[in-house]
Amino acid sequence: MSFTGKESSPVTPLKKRRASWSELWLNHHNHHSLDFSSKLQPLTPPIPKSKTLFLPDLTLLLPDLTLLSIITKVPSPHRKTLSLVCKRWLRLHGGLVRSLKVSDWEFLASGRLVWRFPNLDSVDLVSACFVSPGVLVRGSYQSLSFFEESLLSVETVDEGLRTLASACSNLRRLAVANSSELGLLSVAEACCTLQELELHKCSDTVLLGVGAFENLQILRLVVGDVDGLMLVSDIGLMILAQGCKRLVRLELVGCGGGFNGVKEIGECCQMLEELTVCDHKMEPGWLAGIGYCENLKTLRLVSCKKIDLGLGLGEGLSRSCPALERLHLEKCQLRDKDTVKALFKVCEAAREIVFKDCWGLDNDVFSLAMAFGRVKLLYVEGCSLLTTSGLESVILQWHELEHLKVVSCKNVKDSEISPLMSALFSDLVELQWRPDTRSHLFSSLAGAGIGGKGAKFFKKT
Repeated sequence: MSFTGKESSPVTPLKKRRASWSELWLNHHNHHSLDFSSKLQPLTPPIPKSKTLFLPDLTLLLPDLTLLSIITKVPSPHRKTLSLVCKRWLRLHGGLVRSLKVSDWEFLASGRLVWRFPNLDSVDLVSACFVSPGVLVRGSYQSLSFFEESLLSVETVDEGLRTLASACSNLRRLAVANSSELGLLSVAEACCTLQELELHKCSDTVLLGVGAFENLQILRLVVGDVDGLMLVSDIGLMILAQGCKRLVRLELVGCGGGFNGVKEIGECCQMLEELTVCDHKMEPGWLAGIGYCENLKTLRLVSCKKIDLGLGLGEGLSRSCPALERLHLEKCQLRDKDTVKALFKVCEAAREIVFKDCWGLDNDVFSLAMAFGRVKLLYVEGCSLLTTSGLESVILQWHELEHLKVVSCKNVKDSEISPLMSALFSDLVELQWRPDTRSHLFSSLAGAGIGGKGAKFFKKT
């Protein structure tokens, strides 16, 4: 028996739910994105994880000298980051460092400094010698008041100096505070090439160790005071003169002493060319000792409340420094005319005169500068008592004047410039004229040709 109809299932099947428009749209885009991604092939084969973690260090094939020559080509500010690559690069970078300022004494005492930087030739330990702040900074010079509790002990400093000297025999510059003569002697024995030394809180006995440095050329003594007691006297200056006969530059900050000590320095240190005296506590008459420095070229007085009391000057006033070229006075009291006259007499051979922020430099005191006969450069800054007439009366007497700089002198007026002074301006090689912010002369000189000696200032039309 044939049955042409479709046999029906005893269980009625569930009807399929019709897809929504949003589902159809998502299915369509997912299908196309899968087809597109399947067609893309990676440009390079995947690297196994085992190989990415253990790549060979090709710099190990280079010898130290070759790697050092590569590191030296990198600019100095960027070399620090190279020391972070590995221990070998850290060691090589440390060998290139020549100058270091230490702020943590433990870094030196533990031996890490000499291991990390074996080729140092300049070390500054002053900041590390202070346990707590005890320094008053004035400009580029320091006037110090020391307190024993703010400094490391002498024994600790000496032990650190021995550690440094044993590993860095090529030292050329050293700055340290509160050391003894024994610590300095250990440095002098190991570092024969030391040429520059800076000592903070030194005394007469400490200067005994300074004389052991045979090649010392630059010495800076920052003395200060401890409980109101001066630490360097005439005895210390004489010890210094006998031991350091090859000095070229000497700077005395807060030192005592007097005529005998300065005279001894002048007679023994025949190579001395530059002397700086800052905030001194010297005895009356010390200025006369400057005349015995026959080869001195630069004398700089800074922050001197009194240059000299004037007593006992007669012995050395007949002597002057024949080779002196520059006299610099900065932040000094110049109210005592007798002292200023004595100073100018000793320095009468100077050809460059600088007055910067000096108190008491009025017309009467400045008129004493006519004692300088062959001045080529005059620089006056921050001297408010000086007037135009006082300046003119002196510079018109200097027939060799070539450079004139007047800055921040409020009583020097453009309107008071005389025809003679204008003619002098036209013959100068260099003119810097800014006595105050309202001065219009400097801006009006631009393009006029003034300051070019021998030039013509008016062109023919």
